[in-house]
Amino acid sequence: MIFGSHVSIREGYLGAAKKAEALNAAAFQYFPKNPRSLKVKSHNLEDAELCKNYSLQKGLVSVAHTPYPTTLTPADDDKRKQVTNSLLNDLAIADACGSLGVVVHFGKDIFKEDQLASYRLMIDVLNEVLSQWQGKCRILIENMAGKPGAMGTTLEEMVQLRRLSGYPEKIGFCLDTCHAFASGLWSGDNWNEVVGKGEELGFFEGLAVIHLNNSKYETGSGKDRHASIFGHGYIKEHQFNQLMNSSHLENIPFILETPKEIVSHQDEILQLQKRWGGK
Repeated sequence: MIFGSHVSIREGYLGAAKKAEALNAAAFQYFPKNPRSLKVKSHNLEDAELCKNYSLQKGLVSVAHTPYPTTLTPADDDKRKQVTNSLLNDLAIADACGSLGVVVHFGKDIFKEDQLASYRLMIDVLNEVLSQWQGKCRILIENMAGKPGAMGTTLEEMVQLRRLSGYPEKIGFCLDTCHAFASGLWSGDNWNEVVGKGEELGFFEGLAVIHLNNSKYETGSGKDRHASIFGHGYIKEHQFNQLMNSSHLENIPFILETPKEIVSHQDEILQLQKRWGGK
């Protein structure tokens, strides 16, 4: 099992990797730049290279996460240009750090009377970015936490988005357990159904990372509120056990985005390792 958590880049990219190692993690996630801004960052290539080499030396897997304002369904041309430039910047930074990819949330339904227009916009934005991108890093589409039936909550949507893009080989997936639970995709007791659907669609072939989060609310609530894994949410240990024992998730990094003020990520990683093995 590959367990890790989100870490800060306050001390640089190498500092983020060292922080992960100090947590006894085997993986880490980071924001490539200010998480509240789409402003393009002139990054330190030497620091990124040191991060990459340190991660290789220590056997660490890393993934980047786009800043909060990033959206694949920008409302106007100015926003679209910002998002496109920011995503290319994120990909360049993540690639220099040796990361698997850059996680970005599935888009929102901004055309209320024409949901297909929102899907088309997502494909157009992805194509615009990926037509200019030649690195190894992929964009990793993350499922959403909306009410059942809301946009971005099904495996079908994620797979179809990838298929319809002009660059499917440059797109992968991130599965968030809290989002899946909140949307009703995974009720906690239907993992075999999720696996069956994923196999049918070819979803697992593109799965690159798991966001490992419990949920503060019951399944189907549509609420995106993360909780600590053990004893602090509606997803029970035996339900997580189904994921941990799934052959489809072998060698996939599990990244904690849980509230570390309640249980430190170091302690939580230790608990995960004791329960399910790993570094």
